Amino acid sequence: MSLERAEKRHTRQVRVRRKVRGTAGRPRLSIYRSLQHIYAQVVSDETGCTLLAASSISPMIRDELKNKSGVTVAKLVGKAIAERCREAGIAEVVFDRNGFLYHGRVKALAEAAREAGLKF
Repeated sequence: MSLERAEKRHTRQVRVRRKVRGTAGRPRLSIYRSLQHIYAQVVSDETGCTLLAASSISPMIRDELKNKSGVTVAKLVGKAIAERCREAGIAEVVFDRNGFLYHGRVKALAEAAREAGLKF
């Protein structure tokens, strides 16, 4: 059952990646959601490297996460990635939900990043 679900997510991921490309001027904001944590990274597909990253397990964010879970954590990660992008001079990104539904934690992260000034 879980293998089938993983295959379906991979199919959605490949379908979106055909259209979504991150450039140096407008990199790709990629999201990964596990059962316990959420990760966000800004990737330049031209050079194939990760420019910035934030997650619920990074030490700076983990201190703020005491007794918080779910959507609240995703909002903090979204705010953190937007702040790091602003410090690096990145104003616009292409959003890649990585095959996950735009719902719940993924939606909360995206909206928090938009509220913090990231455009996509």
